[in-house]
Amino acid sequence: MPSSKSDTMRGLAVFISDIRNCKSREAEIKRINKELANIRSKFKGDRQLDGYGKKKYVCKLLFIFLLGVDIDFGYMEAVNLLSSIKYTEKQIGYLFISVLINHSHDLMKLVIQSIKNDLNSGKPIHISLALNCIANVGSPEMAEQLASEVPRILVGSDTMDTVRQNAALCLLRLYRVSPKILPPGEWTTRIVQLLSDKHLGVVTAACSLIYEVARDNPDDYKNCVPLAVSRLSRIATANYGDLQDYTYYFVPAPWLSVKLLRLLQTYPPPEDPAVRARLHECIEAVLNRAMEAPKSKKVQHSNAKNAVIFEAISLIIHYDNDPDQMVRACNQLGTYLSSRETNLRYLALESMCSLASSEYSHEAVKKHQSTVIQALKSERDVSVRQRAIDLLYAMCDKTNAMEIVEEMLNYLKTADYSIREEMVLKVAILAERYAVDYTWYVDTILRLIGIAGDYVSEEVWYRVIQITVNRDDVQGYAAKTVFEALQAPACHENMVKVGAYILGEFGNLIAGDGRSSAGTQFELLHSKFHFCSTATRAILLTTYVKFINLFPELKGQIQKVLQSDNQIRNADVELQQRCLEYLRMSSVASAEVLNTVLEVMPPFPERESSILAKLQKKKSVINNKNLADGAANANTTNTTAKPPAVPAPIPAAPTANAVTNNTPAPVVDLIGRESIVVTPSTTIDGVNAGALLVDVFAEAEPKLPQQNNEVITQDNSDKFLTKHNGVLYESSTIQIGVKSEFKQSTGTLNIFFGNKTNFQLAGFTSVVERSADLQNHILSFFNLIV
Repeated sequence: MPSSKSDTMRGLAVFISDIRNCKSREAEIKRINKELANIRSKFKGDRQLDGYGKKKYVCKLLFIFLLGVDIDFGYMEAVNLLSSIKYTEKQIGYLFISVLINHSHDLMKLVIQSIKNDLNSGKPIHISLALNCIANVGSPEMAEQLASEVPRILVGSDTMDTVRQNAALCLLRLYRVSPKILPPGEWTTRIVQLLSDKHLGVVTAACSLIYEVARDNPDDYKNCVPLAVSRLSRIATANYGDLQDYTYYFVPAPWLSVKLLRLLQTYPPPEDPAVRARLHECIEAVLNRAMEAPKSKKVQHSNAKNAVIFEAISLIIHYDNDPDQMVRACNQLGTYLSSRETNLRYLALESMCSLASSEYSHEAVKKHQSTVIQALKSERDVSVRQRAIDLLYAMCDKTNAMEIVEEMLNYLKTADYSIREEMVLKVAILAERYAVDYTWYVDTILRLIGIAGDYVSEEVWYRVIQITVNRDDVQGYAAKTVFEALQAPACHENMVKVGAYILGEFGNLIAGDGRSSAGTQFELLHSKFHFCSTATRAILLTTYVKFINLFPELKGQIQKVLQSDNQIRNADVELQQRCLEYLRMSSVASAEVLNTVLEVMPPFPERESSILAKLQKKKSVINNKNLADGAANANTTNTTAKPPAVPAPIPAAPTANAVTNNTPAPVVDLIGRESIVVTPSTTIDGVNAGALLVDVFAEAEPKLPQQNNEVITQDNSDKFLTKHNGVLYESSTIQIGVKSEFKQSTGTLNIFFGNKTNFQLAGFTSVVERSADLQNHILSFFNLIV
């Protein structure tokens, strides 16, 4: 038995008791300062302290540091303790180093040398202390200096099991600091063989190390799969009495089982039929054990048991090659949906989202639709409701789309504000993806705007306009439906935008009904004018001038609105310019010219939708917040940088074909839809995007010339025979826009350059050249004036 002097350190116990008995913070600080002065005098005194004294005072410094007081001395005494032959003194020294010394400390070299000495001492207890210190500090310098020492201890045949266990975890910490300490091939085989070790503690620690390394070097560690399956098989088929030392509440080695199942998810299904069959038996055993009655009512038992089950289901989803197991996994998760534990319901919904994307288990997931809908309505935890929405979105197909969309719309009325925007995007995507009758799609989107208008992004209401313009069979119905929606007392501004655009194009299709005559349509829209933002007013003004072409009898009434002081003297330049131009055009141009300029919009060219991209970006942002590594830049929406020379007016919106819009659009396409290049339809999540989500309002993704150096160009110079503004030239790299204005014998010509790439152009210059004929023509013109 060790002496009481070396174990109790009575002086430390007295000091801690004094601190606890202090009545105020001031008294505590006074006592700490007194003790610091005493310790400092002891360290600087002429009398040499023995190991016990150093240990006691270093312990006091450590306790004072834990109280929140900075320690600026005693480091060398702690380092000296590392050289002691007594375990307790060496332990306190390593504890002080682990807590107070960082990797950039001046004494780090001395510490590393002491650690090397202990690692080579051959004493297991000293080696374990050194390994624990390495794992706690884990500095790059340690990884470099001890790169060969720790692996040697790990795979050594004469190393104790507990030391090897510590060495595996220590090596894992160093690998995370510096992956180069384990080059492929040098230690691979011997580390993998640790999965066959008799000591389950060593296997558990080695499994953590192999999982981390195998993610970076899967090919080098692929031999671990048969060994992992073999070890998993022995655990899955064992009774809780067979592994008594590693059984946790009647669950054999749950932590090791989870680690092995997670390690197997790093690789595809085993190619060896024997290994594959054995793994199949393991998974079946886990699923069968899930059906058994619980052996204990304690929560620890259910947590350990469910952890293994969920990891086995994750492996089934990862392989996605066994229909029977996929269905069994789905049925097992379905039992968790009615569990009292919130965490179980959350994990079940999350796992079923993955199962819903598999062709083997999609139908099985759909059987739980009513349960998921009930969870959406009654669940109190918002995170569980979020997962229920995700699952409904994932299980939706043509057979249940209308029911799911209806339920999501009903829930949207009372949904949490944090998930409304995502719900709106999902409803819009489902409504279009599975729309058999586009009148249902129009009704759904208009209901969506009415229920959650503030959360309906531009991409959503742009899309309903596209479909209406591109499909003749839905234009009249859309005009009638939006006219009825605008009659509501409280009408959202997005509804006004959609109504203005559709009625401006197709209002004549419902004008025959006395309840929706031309005058009624105009009065209904104009009653919303003064309650809308500038962007919406701009769309309404364009709709008014469209009405002059559709309903000539309204010309005088509309001209009065355009020439009112509130319009032609509007403080907003965009609205003022539109009013003046529309008024002048309606007064000067003939009916034939008006009909040509204000004709119905042609069908929009098809492009990939920005709705799905917006949803993916939102998911990506959420995942980046939740994941520590922050790795997800894959799903970002297609965005385009604004040309620096182009001013930014009101937000771009799909206005009815404006005649002379002298304000450039705030995107790369300086004029708008005429410069859009149609891209081939691609697939989104396995669905044909050409037949699914196409969008011309989304901003184009900057694209570089293809590898075959093919550059797509477009020369629009012929268009300037009849217009003053537009895109003069366009390629996959640059876009040149022209804006001109003439008054009597003077004129101004503005040229805008738009960068269509996703990088900054360097050394860009522009030169305006004049041909000899143009030079002679200009000189003769000036001579004529003189």
